[in-house]
Amino acid sequence: MFGWLKPDPQKRLQKAYEKKLEAAMVAQRSGDIKTYSLLSEEADGLYRELQALASSKR
Repeated sequence: MFGWLKPDPQKRLQKAYEKKLEAAMVAQRSGDIKTYSLLSEEADGLYRELQALASSKR
């Protein structure tokens, strides 16, 4: 009945993933390669979670 009130975990992960990628891009462009690699690794983990969630919904 109140399904529309529940947050969608896939949307939340997608937003977090895109935010990490953008932060990584900014770090890379500013020359901070260490931060870029850390943020890229975190984004990769979010991407794997997103893919696992998408495959479990099928």
